[in-house]
Amino acid sequence: MKYTKATNYALHIVAYMIKYDKNDNLSLQPLAKHLNMSATYLSKILTQLVKADIIQSTPGVNGGYTLRKKKEDISFMDVINATEGTGALFTCDLQEDDKCHIFKVMTEAENVMETYLQNKKLYEVVPSTTTNGICEE
Repeated sequence: MKYTKATNYALHIVAYMIKYDKNDNLSLQPLAKHLNMSATYLSKILTQLVKADIIQSTPGVNGGYTLRKKKEDISFMDVINATEGTGALFTCDLQEDDKCHIFKVMTEAENVMETYLQNKKLYEVVPSTTTNGICEE
């Protein structure tokens, strides 16, 4: 199982927004520069996060992006669902799902992981110090 690069970036974007949670909107270009990614790709990820009601977009000269949800309410699973969707990771193509014992085990494992990621809040891993970023160097 592997999450997409978009999910990786989305988790870091939201963590960055949590860390620097201010009343000011974060503009696309400075955010892209800070995250060292193209503004076009960043815009696509931000759009997914807006659609998931995790962040909000404000148009105009002083516009940009801010958190919509309270930081204490944003789980890892919220961000993952915004970029990956909510479909099952495993399906059984050999027989009906309810008759497949392998499917049952895989579904149980997915449920455990999803519960863990839903209960784990992103702000819990964001350092409160003023280090350069979210990941330790």
